[in-house]
Amino acid sequence: MPVNQDVIITCALTGAGDTVGRSPHVPVTPEQIAASAVEAAGAGAAVVHIHVREPETGAPSRDPRLYREVVERIRETGTDVVINLTAGMGGDLVIDPEAPLRQLPGTDLVSGLERLPHVEELLPDICTLDCGSLNFGDGSNLYVSTPDMLRTGAKRIQELGVRPELEIFDTGQLWFAKQLLAEGLLDDPTVFQLCMGIPWGAPAEPGVLQAMVNMLPQGAQWASFALGRMQMPWVAQSILLGGHVRVGLEDNLYLGKGLKATNGQLVERAVRITESLGSRVATPDEARAKLGLRPRA
Repeated sequence: MPVNQDVIITCALTGAGDTVGRSPHVPVTPEQIAASAVEAAGAGAAVVHIHVREPETGAPSRDPRLYREVVERIRETGTDVVINLTAGMGGDLVIDPEAPLRQLPGTDLVSGLERLPHVEELLPDICTLDCGSLNFGDGSNLYVSTPDMLRTGAKRIQELGVRPELEIFDTGQLWFAKQLLAEGLLDDPTVFQLCMGIPWGAPAEPGVLQAMVNMLPQGAQWASFALGRMQMPWVAQSILLGGHVRVGLEDNLYLGKGLKATNGQLVERAVRITESLGSRVATPDEARAKLGLRPRA
């Protein structure tokens, strides 16, 4: 079995989901998000994946000023961690099922380029690129990322010299990501995040993950995660198949039944699982080398 011996741990700090009222540990303000990033890095995360929220309400945001404050606060601490900013915001479409051309509240749908101003300004180590559209949960909420949007976004990210993390929610999206590579819109090494268990994308089943791993281009670096109670089993599952891992409050709020977690605690648990499998946790500099990133400034 191709067990990964040197594992990059990513911590997804807060996400965009409706989790703020469900746990006191979900960071909301730039100060809280930055502090949570420092906590996660101290626990062993080489990479922090960052969304921002409106400080007053906890609602998801695309405001570049909030991203700037988070990144500046992290850097001011001197913490050595790889910065991964989401560029997936701006793809939400909520339709009226009786009048599908009418958009409902909750829609935040912009072009591929309009999802990137914070990336253009801050030039993070990594930004995400969500590689396709998806029926996002029950109801009439869609995530929209068309081939034209993806080609435009991938080209701009490439021009900026930022490494895209290719967010893959189903096998067709992986197929299209390989098409982007074939068209020269992605540079090696390609970096994939296999996102499992999000309704209605790829289910969190080991056989499905294995099939997706089998589809990856040669030389790709990849990680995978699953939601909720599957988060920690998926740490082991990913390592055993040769991948890296992601944990954090974006995907799971609990250490155990009824026990609310912090991001640092989730990273600590992932470190223990990694080491119990005989693998070691990669440092930020080792992550930079594996992912083809610029050396630390």
